[in-house]
Amino acid sequence: MSHEIQYGKADVKVYRTHGAPLRGVTRIPQSAFNGRDNVLMGAEIAVTVRGNAFWDAYTKGDNRQVVATDTMKNFIQSASLTCGAPTLEGWLHEIGTAFLETYPQMESISVSGRDLPFPPAVVPGDEPGSFAMSQVLFSRERCDASFATVDLARTEGATDQPSRITDLESGRAGIQLVKITGSSFADFARDEHTTLPERPDRPLYIWCDVGWRYADPRDALGGDAARYVAGDQVADLAASVFHEFVSLSIQHLVHEIGQRMLGLWPQLSEVSFDAQNRLWDLAGEGSDDERVKVYVDPRPPFGRIGLRLRRD
Repeated sequence: MSHEIQYGKADVKVYRTHGAPLRGVTRIPQSAFNGRDNVLMGAEIAVTVRGNAFWDAYTKGDNRQVVATDTMKNFIQSASLTCGAPTLEGWLHEIGTAFLETYPQMESISVSGRDLPFPPAVVPGDEPGSFAMSQVLFSRERCDASFATVDLARTEGATDQPSRITDLESGRAGIQLVKITGSSFADFARDEHTTLPERPDRPLYIWCDVGWRYADPRDALGGDAARYVAGDQVADLAASVFHEFVSLSIQHLVHEIGQRMLGLWPQLSEVSFDAQNRLWDLAGEGSDDERVKVYVDPRPPFGRIGLRLRRD
């Protein structure tokens, strides 16, 4: 009988103040994002550890090698206090590296996190009628947010690099965009089961998660910010493409976004999409102006579309 061991801690919410600022991000035409001060950073972090040293806890109830998950929570908080990385991926990498350096019974670890964004609030400026970004007040955003997962493994016999990155995925989750015209869905396969009418022009409301991987995962850690791809930029790019592109389906739309991403950022090796069609149900139309419509939330189920593009 073979076995695979893993356990860990999830939903560890951490907020840190005065982190390392993110400076020098390469600008793209579709986004105003060029970095952030990181005066306040928040993330929901999870760790999963693996190692045969924990096998006796499963088979014999011997917990002498087990690092309690409550200890893991405290360790994440402690490692966050000393973190000097300006990116979410770098933050997770430092946590994972610290775990492997501290606990030799851990053979490998996955550290994942989702941003809990608190952008500066807009407040009245010094000049009458002006506005500025506050340096002390921050407002919680609850829409799309960046996420990342970093997998690390112990490097046996190495003294200068005790661990190595085995996988790293970045992403932007929870993007929600609606376009009231300029999308269509027609000429699809029809048979006796088909009831959906063709729509040469339709409103389109999508929920979308976008993921990406770097050819060199170290580009995500923030050491060279010019090679970092910020989730804010990806969200802005997706909105820009949706705005200007006349799509014939959601598949058509996400493929176009993926092509633009790979064209803008040659350091990326892969992009992926998990999208849903959440278009509202039509409840009524205006009698004098066909543009006037009332919609209601749709009933499930929802269409789901996936795509992964890799460079050859």
